[in-house]
Amino acid sequence: MGLGSVRARILVSIIAVSFLGLTVAGGAAYLVQRDRITAAVDARLLQRVESARAVVGGAGAGADAGATGSDSQSTDGAGVPAVPSGDGFATTRGALHGVLERVVPGRFEGALGIVDGRAAFVPGVESDLRLDAVPGFVERVATESADDDAVRIGTFAESGHWFRYVAAPVGVAGDPQRGVYVDAIDLDGALADLNAAFVTYAAIAAGAVVAVGLAGWFVAGRLLEPVRRLRSTASRITVNALDERIPVHGRDEVSRLTETVNGMLDRLDDSISSQRRLLDDVRHELKTPITIVRGHLELLDPADVDEVRATRDLAIGELDRMVELVDRIELLAEVPADSPVMEPVDVAELTRTVHAKSSVMPGHDWRLAATADVTVVLDPRRITQAWLQLVDNAAKYSDDGTQVRIGSTRGDGVVQLWVDDEGPGIPPGAEARIFQRFGRVHAGRGIRGSGLGLPIVEAIAGSHGGRVEVSSSSAGSRFSIVVPIDGGAGRAPAEGEENG
Repeated sequence: MGLGSVRARILVSIIAVSFLGLTVAGGAAYLVQRDRITAAVDARLLQRVESARAVVGGAGAGADAGATGSDSQSTDGAGVPAVPSGDGFATTRGALHGVLERVVPGRFEGALGIVDGRAAFVPGVESDLRLDAVPGFVERVATESADDDAVRIGTFAESGHWFRYVAAPVGVAGDPQRGVYVDAIDLDGALADLNAAFVTYAAIAAGAVVAVGLAGWFVAGRLLEPVRRLRSTASRITVNALDERIPVHGRDEVSRLTETVNGMLDRLDDSISSQRRLLDDVRHELKTPITIVRGHLELLDPADVDEVRATRDLAIGELDRMVELVDRIELLAEVPADSPVMEPVDVAELTRTVHAKSSVMPGHDWRLAATADVTVVLDPRRITQAWLQLVDNAAKYSDDGTQVRIGSTRGDGVVQLWVDDEGPGIPPGAEARIFQRFGRVHAGRGIRGSGLGLPIVEAIAGSHGGRVEVSSSSAGSRFSIVVPIDGGAGRAPAEGEENG
């Protein structure tokens, strides 16, 4: 999937989370505030009933109405109580008239007096809500209040109107007429300020989401810039052009990914360069025996039996040398990729085993010079293979009958597995050359072998986290495989234990 789609997914996620958060926060705040306003409306309506009761002058049980979201409900208390005819109001109509004169509707509020199911009185001042003009409202209140004297509070949402109302029956003793005092508050008007604030909030939130989207697009682009450069660089890299690297900026995760990719490119470059050098060396090394065999075959006299036999022996010898060369190349390629099988090994016993295997080789005086009494975690098969390669080198490059010493010693956190010979030594400055593939020197040591032995030894030592050391003079050479002791697994040798 392309970089653009990744950037788009990041941006969509940022916008979605921002939008959801702002919507939930704003919606929750709106609903909480709306419930508070609705509760305040109900409290104000009930306060109007108390004011009406005070006007009529009666002392009855307090009305306690509360809204539960139903269309209308009755309170537990009685309505505005009946008043004796001698107490100021002789008729129900007079009581309602007195209430409507004294109770002044507030903002978004309206009041109405109903007598025997018909609208009879309205406030003497202009009000925001004309209840007598609302179709069906008077009939509804009259029907609800026809059966008992309970105060009712409810919601009217018909004919384009939406308001909360309270209906309190009013009566005077001895007057058969039935009156109802009604007070209502328009919910649209009561919630107008809140709705306006929420609209403002929605506009600001939308602007914030747009700003977050723009910032997210810019930030995502900056963060993905190294990935874009990585893709662009990777598209230009080929086997013949591995030298290009990706610039690293910052210390974040993407920068560390860039560093990792650069490191991978370095390793690929080294590996391919090494393979090229190996192929060049192999081509060079195989060219000689092929040329030798071809030259002898071209000059061969088939009638000369002795010449045929000699040419056959020479060709077989050269083919054997090529087989050995191929086997060593395969081993050299196998060692770095083959993880060593590590196990605790007694170095002293390993030293004696290598000496025993070496002592059957003719032509030299093989001596066990020293043993290190220590246990080291290593791969005994690979280490023995490398050690015997050093033994083979010593046998090749030292005169017959000379002494070759094999030993092991413990150093500071390492153990050295070494071979001493009495050969002519390595020419000064040639120490690095002998560890290169097919690297051989010509001096008193002559040119022998494939030139792959020491690189194999070095690869095996490296797979154990170690190295190969060499010290040489005209009196002989010492080659040592140096491997670390794993976490102090061995014990320090006692006094005199190293001399074997």
